[in-house]
Amino acid sequence: HSLRHARSRNYVSESEVCKLESVPLDFGDYHPLKPITVTESKTKKMNRKGSTSSTSSSSSSSMMDPLSSVLDGTDPLSLFAAAADPVTTVPPTDGARRKREKDESSAVGSDFEPWSSKRGEILARYTTTEKLSIVSGGCHRKSTTTGSAVSEKVRTRLEELDDLEEGSQKELLNLTQQDYMNRIEELNQSLKDAWSSDQKVKALKIVIQCSKLLSDTTVIQFYPSKFVLITDILDTFGKLVYERILSMCVDNRVSLPDNFSPESVNDTAKETCLNWFFKIASIRELIPRFYVEAAILKCNKFLSKTGISECLPRLTSMIRGIGDPLVAVYARAYLCRVGMEVAPQLKESLNKNFFDFLLTFKQIHGDTVQNQLVVQCVEIPLYLTLYSPAIDWILQCIAYHAPDVLLTEMMERCKKLGNNALLLNSVMSAFRAEFIAARSMDFIGMIKECDESGFPKHLLFRSLGLNLALADPPENDRLQILNEAWKVITKLKNPQDYINCAEVWVEYTCRHFTKREVNTVLADVIKHMTPDRAFEDAYPQLQSIIQKVITYIYDFALLFSVEKFLPFLDMFQKESVRVEVCKCIMESFIKHQQESTKDPVILNALLHICKTMHDSVNALTLEDEKRTLAALINGFIKMVSFGRDFEQQLSFYVEARSMFCNLEPVLVQLIHSVNQLAMETRRVMKGNHSRKTAAFVRACVAFCFITIPSLSSIFTRLNLYLHSGQVALANQCLSQADAFFKAAVSLVPEVPKMISVDGKMRPSDAFLLEFLCNFFSTLLVVPDHPEQGVLFLVRGLLNVIQDYTWEDNSDDKVRIYTNVLHLLSAMTQEAFIYHVDKVDSNDTLYGGDSKFLAEINKLSETVVSQILDHLKTLGKEETLKRQSQLALYFFNTILAHGDLRNNRLNQLSVNLWNLAQKHGFADTKTMVKTLEYIKRRSKQPEMSHFTDLALRLPLQSRT
Repeated sequence: HSLRHARSRNYVSESEVCKLESVPLDFGDYHPLKPITVTESKTKKMNRKGSTSSTSSSSSSSMMDPLSSVLDGTDPLSLFAAAADPVTTVPPTDGARRKREKDESSAVGSDFEPWSSKRGEILARYTTTEKLSIVSGGCHRKSTTTGSAVSEKVRTRLEELDDLEEGSQKELLNLTQQDYMNRIEELNQSLKDAWSSDQKVKALKIVIQCSKLLSDTTVIQFYPSKFVLITDILDTFGKLVYERILSMCVDNRVSLPDNFSPESVNDTAKETCLNWFFKIASIRELIPRFYVEAAILKCNKFLSKTGISECLPRLTSMIRGIGDPLVAVYARAYLCRVGMEVAPQLKESLNKNFFDFLLTFKQIHGDTVQNQLVVQCVEIPLYLTLYSPAIDWILQCIAYHAPDVLLTEMMERCKKLGNNALLLNSVMSAFRAEFIAARSMDFIGMIKECDESGFPKHLLFRSLGLNLALADPPENDRLQILNEAWKVITKLKNPQDYINCAEVWVEYTCRHFTKREVNTVLADVIKHMTPDRAFEDAYPQLQSIIQKVITYIYDFALLFSVEKFLPFLDMFQKESVRVEVCKCIMESFIKHQQESTKDPVILNALLHICKTMHDSVNALTLEDEKRTLAALINGFIKMVSFGRDFEQQLSFYVEARSMFCNLEPVLVQLIHSVNQLAMETRRVMKGNHSRKTAAFVRACVAFCFITIPSLSSIFTRLNLYLHSGQVALANQCLSQADAFFKAAVSLVPEVPKMISVDGKMRPSDAFLLEFLCNFFSTLLVVPDHPEQGVLFLVRGLLNVIQDYTWEDNSDDKVRIYTNVLHLLSAMTQEAFIYHVDKVDSNDTLYGGDSKFLAEINKLSETVVSQILDHLKTLGKEETLKRQSQLALYFFNTILAHGDLRNNRLNQLSVNLWNLAQKHGFADTKTMVKTLEYIKRRSKQPEMSHFTDLALRLPLQSRT
């Protein structure tokens, strides 16, 4: 045995020695997974330095997490998040102001839908292609002589305002809607600029000029959007004025409290505030005067407690002077908007505002309006819809937290005004869904009585449907409600009107009825939307219908038994939309499908849907999108199970492979699934394959073998070759396993220096090192082939590693060779450390044959000399540290796996020890610990030669 390099191991006794000491445990009172209870005992308070915990309550038996109890719910990160404003970080006075704003807006609860959420909808809905005009103020100052008297100054101010109202404006004509919106945005910006550069009069001029635009209804269908844009500017102005006056109230850097009283406001601030109100009162025209005063309504708080409550009724009455009913109703809406912000408790003036509106309601059908519509070629139904946003808003403000009595009274008032479809619609939009749903049949009756020529009936049914999607009507009325509504909806000729209604009522149908009714509704939609390809203009609504159906019917066996569901999907002919819809369906399937399925209806339908998603992938598809689609398809593949019918399962995987060949993650999933199937077969047969199951397992192995080469990622291929080889080995398919391992060996030279990981280029050596270590562990148990040489796979792999061009500054080659030594050492043992069940490894095949051991020793010699050669090349100044680390690494390998009774090895280990310390790069602590370990080992049986070794290993002092 003088030649023997590897020490013989008794794995069983080694593992006994290495086991942790076991301590007998009484499980009654302790379990590591039991919730921790912290017991605080009453002790005298010791003022230890750094101790802040005051001892309190006696032992608490409830579950208490010691970490969160320290924080009493104030987790520092949440505190930061709460404190930091995403937009700006502001000085303290601002902080107080922002808090005040927050408190005031919270006077109205979060269940009140704010104006900001309605803006976008209005801007999107009320558009125009006609040309618009806007008045742009020249805003140049007349040179004025400053007179000594105050009256002179006042006169100048008034002249400046007049100047804006009369001469210095030029009208911009022929603007498109986008130009118009841009121009308004510019005005908003110039308002802020004027304000920040202290030109307060110019700012006021801009606001007056903008509010004047609200009296112009020449392009009437754009009016609601114009109102939204211009009131944005008014809101900005209101805020600026309020904050300016508030900033004047700061005494000794202390800002006013949130609920300040007018008494605490200083005279300068009051003076300024009054000045603003007087300036505004001197605007001649009603509309700008009304809007600008409403915009700074909140400033009344600085003057008197009752200021706001006195102003609101006066402003409400002012609106009576506005002749055009559309302009008037939007003025009322603005007043409600400001009122709700500033004084939500003053409901009476809101109600008065609305009743005023009801009194003037008949104006809408008067001659003036009719003539205006004729000139603009606008139909009455379209004209009436322009009122909706304003009336909806007014009613929402009134109905907020209003008792049912008030709501019922409102309904009665609306009923009395014949031809009230417009109001009826707003009532349904603004009142609580529960209130409407409970009286659904009443509303249907009122809708039926409405005049056909006025406000479109389908919009009324749409509004009712929206309520019924949120609240349930009485059980006995449900079917009748659906029949009444659908009778009207199905008769609609215009596809766009039809689909807007149908989309809303689908939810009601899914919510309360069975698949029969849902099927009928879907069939009706297909019938209406297919002629003239009307569906092309209604993709968002059709998508929404699918979304609603799968939200309510998530049992897929039931869903696909709805006959018209798949034909409905055929309407999505635009690929991007179709893929979105397929993704929705698959997400729902993965979320809701609890147990695996083999239902042919589900499988066929979902295969078709997955195929649609897969076929949308092309050269331009983003990686992210590919990942999403692959994850959805994989989710489906994992949910398919044919139980014990393994052949059927395999043929499903084969079909899936042909369908989804362009998505790499899907192919990877299929390979894993097939490997799992092979292992499942082995489990069922308890490892003893019959002729039939052996053939089946070989078919699985063949599936993987021909699928892996089509993958592009090289490490995915390497790992799958290894994994599939292990599965083949476990199923006693030895020649197939060899084929996998050979393929992996021949692939190693192709590994590039850099690979892409998550979109970034990274060096590949760490991945290769990890793979090879795994590979060596498997090669231990792979038996040699009778017709190939001894250890042919290991030799093949070593040749490949030898020829691979490693980075100059990398020691990976040596680390790999050291791992090869671990493998060779394990191969010389009489019985290997692990085996594959029912597969004879080389320990059994060779039975410790001396020729076999000689071959291993020869290989070991070669590997050791390769390592030493590499260590020699590291003798240069800049690589000495690496030389020291590698020498120690190699020393430890010999210590663990080598037979140190072999003199040459013993001498080699001493040389390596000295080399590691030679240039002062060794870590003294590590060296001391290593030496202690050797001395400890020397006390074990058959390890006495370690005593001599320890004496030959000097510790160098670091000088």
